[in-house]
Amino acid sequence: MNKLRVVFLGTPELACGFLSRIAGAGHELAGVVSQPDRQVGRGLKLCCSPVSALAEKMCFSFFKPASKAELHSVIAGLKPDICVTVAYGRLIPEATLALARFGFLNVHFSLLPKYRGAAPVQWALIRREPVTGVTIFWLDKGMDTGPVFLRRPEPVLAGDDAASLFARLSAAGEDLLVEALERVAAGRLVREPQTGEPSTAPKLNSSDALLDLSLPAAELLGRVRGLACGPRARFNLELPGRRLSVQVLAASAAPPLPAAGSAVPGTVLSVEAGAGFIVKCGVGGLLVSSVKPEGKKEMSGADFLNGFRIRPGDSLRLPPSL
Repeated sequence: MNKLRVVFLGTPELACGFLSRIAGAGHELAGVVSQPDRQVGRGLKLCCSPVSALAEKMCFSFFKPASKAELHSVIAGLKPDICVTVAYGRLIPEATLALARFGFLNVHFSLLPKYRGAAPVQWALIRREPVTGVTIFWLDKGMDTGPVFLRRPEPVLAGDDAASLFARLSAAGEDLLVEALERVAAGRLVREPQTGEPSTAPKLNSSDALLDLSLPAAELLGRVRGLACGPRARFNLELPGRRLSVQVLAASAAPPLPAAGSAVPGTVLSVEAGAGFIVKCGVGGLLVSSVKPEGKKEMSGADFLNGFRIRPGDSLRLPPSL
């Protein structure tokens, strides 16, 4: 196998496994590029990215360009055969993409052109897709629009949440990336235009996390699972003298209950010993097993009801003003 001169671009913990796999794949890792250090915590202490920390630990040259011009200068100086990006977090200008001999490969956690954007795993779960996957594609000036090199489908399991699906897709993506580099080194490059109906996966915000209990339980469960890595799905509750935001950490589909027919959405139908509580939704019910009320620690659904003196028949339906 011919050895490639590779530059890796990535920032979060998610990208670290890919960096480690490239380092062990027999290629020359010319440098690692990550986003600049950020201020975190109440003391606004500067903190480096997980990828920068790993590169330093592995004794690789690493760079934290603060501007597009600086990034361009870094890549030009490293003279790569190929660049690999995994969750780098910034768009790369066309002029910089042209600096690598073969181009820039990106790892994306969907089967492009479906779910282009920042949160493909989360939206695949929210939309209850039966299958998703990993795509290795060539970057161009668009947002996840470049030609495809390799792809691998991955079924979405009934018990998946964002964390478990991310873990499987990352493992599959690492294998696929090593294969892609082997093919590039052997001169077997593929650049297939994306085909099919595009869809987007925009970055999630707090408004996406609010559960509308008038919706079907299946839709709400998809949102709970898709937002397991944040922002957590939540419902708002009005208690005597206060309003409370409650994160739903774990939930599942509830079995049918005879008492559910006449109940309005948001009604607590029952408390299931050792399992949580069932809340009526627009269609069906949601078994809520773990929650985190604001200002409190994680607790079981049953402990939440007991602690806030909520009984079967009471409503969790959020008032219109929340």
